[in-house]
Amino acid sequence: MTVSLELHVVELLCSRLCHDLISPVGAIANGVELIEEMGKSMADEAMSLIADSADQAARRLRLFRLAYGSAGNSGAFTAPEARTVLGAWFRGGRVRLDWPADVMPKPDNGVLKLALNLGLLAEEALPHGGVVAIAAGAGVALAVTAEGPTINLRNEVRGALDGAVAQADLTPRSVQAYVTGRFAEQCGWRIATEAKGAEALRFWLERRGA
Repeated sequence: MTVSLELHVVELLCSRLCHDLISPVGAIANGVELIEEMGKSMADEAMSLIADSADQAARRLRLFRLAYGSAGNSGAFTAPEARTVLGAWFRGGRVRLDWPADVMPKPDNGVLKLALNLGLLAEEALPHGGVVAIAAGAGVALAVTAEGPTINLRNEVRGALDGAVAQADLTPRSVQAYVTGRFAEQCGWRIATEAKGAEALRFWLERRGA
């Protein structure tokens, strides 16, 4: 199945990615300014800020490259790498990744790329933090569960994931879900969702037409 995206969708996705990179890149610039203005007295603090922010920017760029770029379709992209990249994205935040080392989804039909994208959606559904759990096997190619004190997947995001929102009506908030759903379609999958009480939400892949 071939999926087409309007230029509007590409623009929104670029805006979303740039928004996620502004904070660490801006912090690097602030660190440089501290050194220039305050000199050696602030050098240690500024260098720590620069190092932490550069690391955060690098982690985000690495995930974006695999989640949205052609590198995520490469046969060289493996399940251990996906686990490492997604874990690095969550490092230092309010959401923890639970991806056991022995859970290795097969790197077929975009599953690993979808693992990254669904991990981001699961994080978005956890405004007060929690756990994103990755599972596979027992007839399920990939399942991603968000668990936390509050689960909130906005209706516009859910509709975008299902393809129920026109491309012209997408926003920077919903575009990532829309693109994730279309990645799945392109690879022959449908993304199913299920609320598990008030504190858990599960995404999993089903074969289209099955």
